[in-house]
Amino acid sequence: MIQVQNLTKRYGNLVAIDNVSFRVGQGEILGFLGPNGAGKTTTMRIISGYMPPTDGTVRVGDFDVLEDPIKAKRQIGYLPENPPLYNDMTVQGYLDFVADIKNVSGKNKKAKIDLAMERCGITDVRKRLIGNLSKGYRQRVGIAQAIVHDPAVLVLDEPTIGLDPKQIIEIRYLIKSLAGDRTVILSTHLLPEVTMTCTRVVIINEGKIVLEESLETLSQRVNGAQMLFLKLNYNDKSNDVNEKILSLPTVSEVKESAYGEFIIQTKGGADIREELVKMVVKNGWGLLELRPLTHALEEVFLRVISTEGE
Repeated sequence: MIQVQNLTKRYGNLVAIDNVSFRVGQGEILGFLGPNGAGKTTTMRIISGYMPPTDGTVRVGDFDVLEDPIKAKRQIGYLPENPPLYNDMTVQGYLDFVADIKNVSGKNKKAKIDLAMERCGITDVRKRLIGNLSKGYRQRVGIAQAIVHDPAVLVLDEPTIGLDPKQIIEIRYLIKSLAGDRTVILSTHLLPEVTMTCTRVVIINEGKIVLEESLETLSQRVNGAQMLFLKLNYNDKSNDVNEKILSLPTVSEVKESAYGEFIIQTKGGADIREELVKMVVKNGWGLLELRPLTHALEEVFLRVISTEGE
C-alpha cells in the first residue's frame, strides 16, 4: 500500500534522512521506531505530502506523492505530533470544517463525521469546545480529523506522547481498531507502543534504516533463539511434562513458570510449534495456549543501535 524508495532529505549540509526505503502492506500496522532526532518526523511529513524530499519517491496505492499529490493525499489521514486543532471550535464544528477542507461531499459528510466521532469515542463531547477537553480527548479529536474522509492510510506521529497510562491504553486500542482495512504507520520513540500495537517494526537511526522485521522474528534475529509460552490443562501431576518436552532435539530449556504454564527455548531459532502440538495431543495434556515470546524490545533496540555499522 505504501512504497518508500531511496528517500533522502537534506537541509544544507545536514542530512535528516539518507536513502530510506521500506514498504507497508495493506491492513498492516507498522511501527516506525527510532530515538529522538533519528528522522522519524521528517519521513512522516514526506509520506503525508507535508514536505518534499530532496531525492527519492513515495507511492501511496497507485499514486506518487510528488507527481499526483492531491490524489495521494486523499488516500492519507495524517496526525502530526501536535494535532492541528482549533481550541475555540466545538468538536463537531471542527470536524465539519475539516470535512469541507477534505472535500467530503454534502451527502456523506454528516454520516462520516458521526462515524469518525463514534470510532474515536468523542460523540459525548461533540458540543464541547476543544480547548476545554483533556489531552486524551484532544488526541482523539486529532485522530478523528485524520479518518473523517475514510482514508486507506493512516500516518500517526507520536500519537500517545504526553498522555497518562489510562489514555495511552485507550489510544492503543483505538489505533488497533482502525487497522484491518486501513494501513497504519505509527511513528514513535516509545518502545512499548510498538510492542503493544504493531505487527512489524522499522528502526531508523541517524537518518538510516538499520532494521526491518516482524516482531515475532525480531528476537530470533538478535540472538538466534525462539521462546514459546505453553499453557496446558492437565490434572495428572505425575506427568513429567518438562522432561518430555526437553526430549525434543531442538529444545534447549524448559521452565514451568506456574502450574501448567511453561516457557520453552529452542536451539537456533527452530520452530517446534507443530511438533509440540502433536506431543500435547498424544499425551492428552489439553492445549490452552501456545504463542511465541519476543525478548524485551528495549534490549533488542539497544543491541541493534549499538551494533549498527560494525
